Amino acid sequence: QVQLVESGGGSVQAGGSLRLSCAASGGTLSFYAMAWFRQVPGKEREFVAAISGSGGWTIYADSVKGRFTISRNNAKNTGVYLQMNNLKPEDTAVYYCAAGRTTGRYSHYYDYWGQGTQVTVSS
Repeated sequence: QVQLVESGGGSVQAGGSLRLSCAASGGTLSFYAMAWFRQVPGKEREFVAAISGSGGWTIYADSVKGRFTISRNNAKNTGVYLQMNNLKPEDTAVYYCAAGRTTGRYSHYYDYWGQGTQVTVSS
């Protein structure tokens, strides 16, 4: 059973940066694709970025491409990160970390989820 705990959220002004971390335990993380999703109250959970188990393949939502970077450290078996630059007010959401067997944009690919961390971007 994989456990995921997000951290690094907070409040920032537009144009600023945040780095989210997802601490993972309970499994060999290189077996799992990892992803970040986000959700605004009243809306469906939205794909942000994903990275393959090896770290060699990444995919991004068009809305964050060029601004966000997903990475992982399999050597330390510690989890996944999301570097967010040039943040915009529309990036405001609860951000969730997820782990699963398939790298992709769809939430049903992922079996394990964290509790989320709030990101608020003010204009």
